[in-house]
Amino acid sequence: MSLQAAAVSKAKSETGAAVVAIDMGYGHMRPARSIANHLGVPVLHADREPLADAEERRRWQGIRDFYEHVSRLSTLPVVGEPMRILLNSITDIPSLYPFRDLSSPNVGTNILRYSAYNGLGHSIVSYLQEHDLPLLTTFYSPAVLADYHGYDRIFCVVTDSDVNRVWAPIKPPSSKIHYFAPSGRVVRRLRAYGVNQDKITLTGFPLPDALVGGQEAPVLRRNLAARLARLDPKQVFRNQYQAELEQLGELPAPSGPPHLVFAVGGAGAQADLPEEFLPSLAPLIRDGRFRLTLVAGVRAEVKAQFETHLARNHLAAIPRHGVNILFEPNVDAYFARFDEMLADTDVLWTKPSEVVFYAGLGIPLLLTDPIGVHEKYNRQFARENAVALKQRDPRFVGDRLVELLDDGHLAAAAWTGYKRLPHQGLYRIIDKLRQSG
Repeated sequence: MSLQAAAVSKAKSETGAAVVAIDMGYGHMRPARSIANHLGVPVLHADREPLADAEERRRWQGIRDFYEHVSRLSTLPVVGEPMRILLNSITDIPSLYPFRDLSSPNVGTNILRYSAYNGLGHSIVSYLQEHDLPLLTTFYSPAVLADYHGYDRIFCVVTDSDVNRVWAPIKPPSSKIHYFAPSGRVVRRLRAYGVNQDKITLTGFPLPDALVGGQEAPVLRRNLAARLARLDPKQVFRNQYQAELEQLGELPAPSGPPHLVFAVGGAGAQADLPEEFLPSLAPLIRDGRFRLTLVAGVRAEVKAQFETHLARNHLAAIPRHGVNILFEPNVDAYFARFDEMLADTDVLWTKPSEVVFYAGLGIPLLLTDPIGVHEKYNRQFARENAVALKQRDPRFVGDRLVELLDDGHLAAAAWTGYKRLPHQGLYRIIDKLRQSG
């Protein structure tokens, strides 16, 4: 039996589902990987064999190149403004209020319908039929395309806190897609798009099992206790919330200085930001008051850019426990190292992508400007839940972080994320899959 056939056999016998994603940045790959790893099955790619033929692969590559090009250009001053307008028009999400019927197809829906009419998605359905597998996808198009072609066992994991109409079925009332929603806002949005209530389950985002540890979240709680000790050096937060914190047991002594992680998105946008913030952070790092990791992901050019910024600020010779760059040319290896790093992360500085849901691990967020309308809603979601702080002027981030530490604000954001945001999403999705089996 081939490795691919063995993987399919295992997926069918243990879970009854094929886990499908697409490499359009990291947002759809992270949750797919969490689910697939927990189930012990591979992540299949909607834009690769065996789910896409040569013509479909060509189409997907064009879409990916366009998105990454627009995302990177949109962050540039002056010349980026037209790209920001274009990106916002593509990802636009209308106001949910007043509550009303928003089920009419938009431009994206009509483009997807036209593509389906011309055969896009046939390869996915043929594969699923051949192997008798339901589809579980973290990207909207495989679900919508399979639904259009008449497949009736479809699960779609939504990966943002609010979504464009293109995520909903072409014909919502008759659709067979079952949605797993990461937030109450997504539930209400899908209902406005015409999706039947019984086709939506509020699960939360599927965080990695390695960072949660199961239904009782022992790993999450252990990591959070160590994080709170590092984020509350003057014990301001601890003294105010001592009764609540008793559920974690006695907090350990700080294991070292707080660990700040700056992560760019999959398209490499905002990779030039360290040039602005490193001058204010460098003295704190050299004095051992902060640790820093710059996350380049799978992009060698971003890694080189980070190395240049560190050298300019005389940080290149700092030991790896003080300054580090996370780079892996292989995306699976990168995700594994990223998850491992998050166990020891105290502040995550990034754009408001799907990573906002990682605040549910008890990690406070420092958010850059959003790229696309969906990220504006993610930022709003994080702020309304009091788990994220605005970046503000990056030139003075060192002084600001010291103030936030001394006043206990970062510890408060960590605790609020743990208490308010769901961290059981992965297990709820798995349970729903097994119940549907």
